[in-house]
Amino acid sequence: MLGLPGASFLMGSEDFYPEEAPVHRVTVAAFEIDVHPVTNAQFARFVADSGYVTVAERTLDSTEFPQLSEVDRAPGSLVFTPTDGPVDLGNWRAWWQWVPGADWRRPFGPASDLAGKENHPVVQVAHEDAAAYAAWSGKRLPTEAEFEYAARGGLAGAIYSWGNAEPDPNNLQANIWQGTFPYRNTGANGFAGTSVVGSFAANGFGLYDMCGNVWEWTNSPFTPDHRKKLEQAKAGCGCGCGPSSKPGSESAVQLVLKGGSHLCAPEYCHRYRPAARSAQTPDSATTHIGFRCVR
Repeated sequence: MLGLPGASFLMGSEDFYPEEAPVHRVTVAAFEIDVHPVTNAQFARFVADSGYVTVAERTLDSTEFPQLSEVDRAPGSLVFTPTDGPVDLGNWRAWWQWVPGADWRRPFGPASDLAGKENHPVVQVAHEDAAAYAAWSGKRLPTEAEFEYAARGGLAGAIYSWGNAEPDPNNLQANIWQGTFPYRNTGANGFAGTSVVGSFAANGFGLYDMCGNVWEWTNSPFTPDHRKKLEQAKAGCGCGCGPSSKPGSESAVQLVLKGGSHLCAPEYCHRYRPAARSAQTPDSATTHIGFRCVR
């Protein structure tokens, strides 16, 4: 882990997606943060020691989900599947498929494994799984503000974690999609998918993969933009609390993901930036979501 001093910084952006606005000043206390995302090898040690079973490995309860068939209640998760050619980028279902038997050990389904990927970020982990690992290791998941502060690496107001220059395709600074999304990926520095942690240059704080590789869980509830968060803080509740409900409900609580992933492309998801944020239901496990811990 790497220790970061407490600081005040400008959080957010008003130049890209509406959920990132407005730019506002935030103060974080000193904390330590994992230098890179939690790897498959690290997560395997946690599972071996604790016997933990991830959300994707569990069968859904028939009493909670009576509307689902036995097949649909079987363990599984979402897997990215490249399309055969151009598709409507507004329809994410064109490249995401529910795959029975997909989990952290078999990210793409029963026929896949982790051979040679021990030092890649663990994926197919829901928020509950990440929080369980964090507790086991004596840590916790970061807040959105902590993650963004760390991702900026000391560069005030910069677009990317390395500065304002666009990614250099000849010497990429982050593991992001290369080619045409979602059907042609030529690979980022040799990686068409997740990459070994630390394969791309560290930011100014010495942290790796704060942008790109995998999206990372935080403990912060998602709000439509930072204005809502600020309104809640003024009202005396900055937690974004609200009614919780079953997965799939329109009112289900969503949490903030930060950092972008290897699936981010300029034409589809220009979110490999410190200010970028994405909403995700806590029960979601996919091939492009991982995490790191703080304390």
